[in-house]
Amino acid sequence: MPVPIPRQRAIPAAESGQAQAASPRAGSAEEPVKDTSPEGRAPDAAGNTTDKVENHTAHTNLTLLLIEDDPAGSPIVPDMLDQAGKPIRVRTARNLTEAGRLLTDDVHCILLDLALPAPGHSDSEDELAVLKHVLELAPRHAVLALTASGDAERGAEAVRVGAQDYLFRDELDSRLLSRAIRYAVERKRSESAERRLAEGRLRAQENRRLERGLLPTPLLEGSSLRFAARYRPGRSRALLGGDFYDVVRTPDGTVHAMIGDVCGHGPDEAALGVELRIAWRALTLAGLCGDQLLGTLQQVLEHERADDEIFATLCTVDIAPDGRRAGLCLAGHPSPLLARPGKPARLLPYDNNGPALGLLPGARWPRMQVELGAEWSLMLYTDGLIEGHIGQGRERLGQDGMTEMVRRQFAEGLRGEQLLRAAVNEVRELNGGELTDDVAVLLLDRVP
Repeated sequence: MPVPIPRQRAIPAAESGQAQAASPRAGSAEEPVKDTSPEGRAPDAAGNTTDKVENHTAHTNLTLLLIEDDPAGSPIVPDMLDQAGKPIRVRTARNLTEAGRLLTDDVHCILLDLALPAPGHSDSEDELAVLKHVLELAPRHAVLALTASGDAERGAEAVRVGAQDYLFRDELDSRLLSRAIRYAVERKRSESAERRLAEGRLRAQENRRLERGLLPTPLLEGSSLRFAARYRPGRSRALLGGDFYDVVRTPDGTVHAMIGDVCGHGPDEAALGVELRIAWRALTLAGLCGDQLLGTLQQVLEHERADDEIFATLCTVDIAPDGRRAGLCLAGHPSPLLARPGKPARLLPYDNNGPALGLLPGARWPRMQVELGAEWSLMLYTDGLIEGHIGQGRERLGQDGMTEMVRRQFAEGLRGEQLLRAAVNEVRELNGGELTDDVAVLLLDRVP
């Protein structure tokens, strides 16, 4: 069992970068400051023991903790000065229990005598048991292993176990030890930085896999409609934003499409968007639609949102099995765009637009019947597509500008993925750079 740590410690000085100004000075004759007993420490207001001297990070650049069973009888640490000519502070501990009390946040390096017995281990059981105990006690501190001359194999094994370096007991001098401390501290800082970088990369990869798995997979098996979608979150380095969409086909042949937008752009909004999308799919497959479905979704939103001010806009479309007509419900969301051959693209009616989800308890959302025709393209989008600026001014693209843009692209023969790609790219170019809001857009095409 590892020796228990008596209190929580913050990031040690070796990892926080306080040792950056330190470097060895050879041949110094000045006496290092030593703290050889717990009596040299006084309790603070919280009951923890702290050094009676002032914060020594302001007086010395390096603090060394020596763990050796007879430090008073065997003064193995020579005099050392830092680069500024200040003495390197040395604390000594006779065992691991005492080391745990002296191991405070300002310790930069630990010098451990490998001959020190480890609690609960015989000498023959594990030669490096004491080192393993120290590494468990101080996982973020630099550690130097001290061994007998000629025992290089044991020292090398100590480095393999986790020490930053090893030294021979009878070869210590000021220059060697100062350089070794500096090296160990910097190496530990480098190892810690590499570990944090690797952990950050792993978390980023896991988050991307998670977010990618939360993006919808349309269920359109058996339908003649063609589907395309573009999605770009406003958050930097994210795959998922507060916008959400989905498309499913129910057993009766009806194709249901939905697109929505949770106010805000953070991970909480993205999570809520996923919850609403999954709830919409489950309710749709259960046979709900129109006002009944949106009312249930509002209940989900009210229970899952982190703040009462959070709301979500939504647009739902249910396309009849013959593909010629559809039902439309709007909850504070922009109306879809309908494009047909030989006719200018236009917005579907939005006179009966209901309130966004989460704004009005007991709200209603009328379902409008819309004629689509024999051949058409229906585009659902979030406001990120229309709120980008035009050039350097404050004017925004808006629904009218988007409609004219899609009319032109549709007349040029663009369809499906090509149409969406061209639309999003042109909106970005008009904005003069990346859009700050989430953008989701999906397209359903019917070609006889």
